[in-house]
Amino acid sequence: MMTKPMTTPSTAPPATTARPPERPDPLAGTGGLQGRFSVAEADLTALRDRLSHRADEAELLDLAYRIVDSPVGRLLLVAGPRGLVRVAFDSEGFSQVLAGLSERISPRLLHAPWKLDAVARELEEYFTGHRSRFEVPVDFILSSGFRLAVQRELPGIGYGETATYRELAERLENPKAVRAVGTACATNPLPVVVPCHRVLRSDGSLGGYLGGLEAKTILLELEKENAAA
Repeated sequence: MMTKPMTTPSTAPPATTARPPERPDPLAGTGGLQGRFSVAEADLTALRDRLSHRADEAELLDLAYRIVDSPVGRLLLVAGPRGLVRVAFDSEGFSQVLAGLSERISPRLLHAPWKLDAVARELEEYFTGHRSRFEVPVDFILSSGFRLAVQRELPGIGYGETATYRELAERLENPKAVRAVGTACATNPLPVVVPCHRVLRSDGSLGGYLGGLEAKTILLELEKENAAA
């Protein structure tokens, strides 16, 4: 009697949590899906939009992102149900920022620019000199403790004005926490909208800035010119 040879059952690879793609990817403008398949940019954009709308309707969209151009380079905007959670500069690496957010907040993150229309509009108004204060809701989910206290204080520095790290520490009734204030400004997840660029060293020098000193200079000069107009 013939017997069937024994075979090792095949196993499917374990399911993995979807994460934002690494470079090259659609965020970089080349590579990704377009680099592998002949897909028109308009068709790819329409596909993403349909996906994000359906996910939102099914309450499966926790974080939406969008990229806008600005005088300080491209900015990545990410929002959740309670407001804007992240503004990132191109130098930070958008894919890395999105990957970090998917781990810290939620992997249910999609390109959904229509969810950030209000933020994009206020940023455009700010950069063109028609807005001095942001009104979009923000969510400080990425901050806590003293850093959160510092970042909540930053909008109190008026448009076209500056404060020093020491002055900010004194406002928070913790005058010895100058370095901690500097750290809170350097790790501000919402630059531009939450104006850490208005904080300088005691000697008047710029200090550090997440987007680089050139970006900080541009923002300060823009506000100074428009405040004087």
